[in-house]
Amino acid sequence: MPRYLLFPGRHHLLTRFQAGYLRQLAAQGDDSLADGDAAAGSEDAGGATVVWAVTSANHENTRRNPVPYHRREAAIERFSVLTGLRSVVVPIFDTAPTDRFAEVTLKTVAASTGLELTPADTVVACSTPEVAAMYERLGFRIAGVEADVEPAPVRPWDVLLRLADDDPSWRDLTHPATVDVYRRYRLDDLVRSVVNDPVVGDEGGLTATRDYRTYAEAFSDAAQRKWDAVREHVRPGRIVDVGCGAGAVLELADREPALRESDLIGVEVARQLFEECVHKKAQGVFTNPNVFFYRRNVLGGAVFAPRSVDTTMTFALTHEIWSYGERMASLRRFVQALYDHTVPGGVWINSDVCGPDGRDRTVRLRLTATDGVNPSRPRTDLASLPPGEVAAYVGGLSTRARLDQFAVDYRFPFAYRPVDGADDTIELTLGAAMDFLTRKDYTDNWLSETQEQFCGMEYADWKSLLTDVGFEIDGASGTSRNDWIVTNRLAPVAALSTPAGEPLDWPVTHVRLVARRPVNT
Repeated sequence: MPRYLLFPGRHHLLTRFQAGYLRQLAAQGDDSLADGDAAAGSEDAGGATVVWAVTSANHENTRRNPVPYHRREAAIERFSVLTGLRSVVVPIFDTAPTDRFAEVTLKTVAASTGLELTPADTVVACSTPEVAAMYERLGFRIAGVEADVEPAPVRPWDVLLRLADDDPSWRDLTHPATVDVYRRYRLDDLVRSVVNDPVVGDEGGLTATRDYRTYAEAFSDAAQRKWDAVREHVRPGRIVDVGCGAGAVLELADREPALRESDLIGVEVARQLFEECVHKKAQGVFTNPNVFFYRRNVLGGAVFAPRSVDTTMTFALTHEIWSYGERMASLRRFVQALYDHTVPGGVWINSDVCGPDGRDRTVRLRLTATDGVNPSRPRTDLASLPPGEVAAYVGGLSTRARLDQFAVDYRFPFAYRPVDGADDTIELTLGAAMDFLTRKDYTDNWLSETQEQFCGMEYADWKSLLTDVGFEIDGASGTSRNDWIVTNRLAPVAALSTPAGEPLDWPVTHVRLVARRPVNT
């Protein structure tokens, strides 16, 4: 008779089947447990203690891990009371893939509880063959849970997917402890929102190929410039930075004496960046006590109540909404949501990349072919390579060859044709040319950057969208060109001209929008 039952898993949802199975396994013939006597959960009951190793405990609001650990723990404790099981709950943080994960889990249990679980006193309850095999190699006996029964009952994750699909049968399969916690904390709505999110991936980011470390560093380096550009337009009160990254701009807002009575709120969807924001707050980076961070996807529904926000800031965000959503349809929903949550007289300040005026006109683009290698054809297998190999390969291409590779990896339509008699010159639209030129040097995040479109909107499109929703466009709004990029990245390797060969100046690359909700709305 085992003293302990180690039950590893994510445990987002507990089932009625698990309740019966664990009670029987823990009792091993103990009639008091079989009868459901609550006293059987006591130290002296003779039943085994269930050690719940809750994996991915540091992940939440992702498609793979929608429910935060503390809510999972609450449901487990409630489950234990209702079933009469004596339980110990241990959080297991996510790790890189390793065939020693079973050992990591056992060591974490020992460090957290002092329990040294051994094959002599512990049975591992696990229905996942790959995980069970890790414990078998260590000498543990395995109880297969759902895998022990024919026909196999519905597994917890499949029950959760039924919930996400609005299949009412999920309640019949789910243990009342989980149903109770889900109802009290509205976790069923959370699960539906996260699992069905069309934008965010399994791990809580927009793309699995992005290096969030370098991404956060770049945002931090540019934070002062961004804050300087918008500070004069910020209205005190409730100030929200949507897509706040690692919170660098809010750090600068926090230092402003004039905003010391304001609420500073960061909204971030990427798990890695949100966790850095929370870490900064815990370390005392912010002096204002009214600094808050929310992990939300703004396309999943309203984040703030109507007419409740004085200032909204967005930096380098709207092109991602366009790219990872449904382009104009998603952007319109986003702008409408911002308008709705803005107080009359409040402001939305948006800074982002921008398409050139007349982005659909045809131009000629001459590209240097002597600054790197020129393969006979672009590769089609970059997605299967490690990031370092992708960066090295793309970084070694000539500018002309890099365009051919961009056309393969770019997620959006990208039409061009070589000009007869000029191997280094092609014809394409001005917008397509600038989409390539403004991304060609992002080799470290190549497969991420080629999922985004920078030039989907030009300034005229922005003005039309904002006024259509109801915003008034402040005179401080307008476009600009990053001359450093022109001087250092574009002009040395590229040139623009008309189809007739007349030289063209480099177009605008960025937009700043200061949009106000009219006072009388």
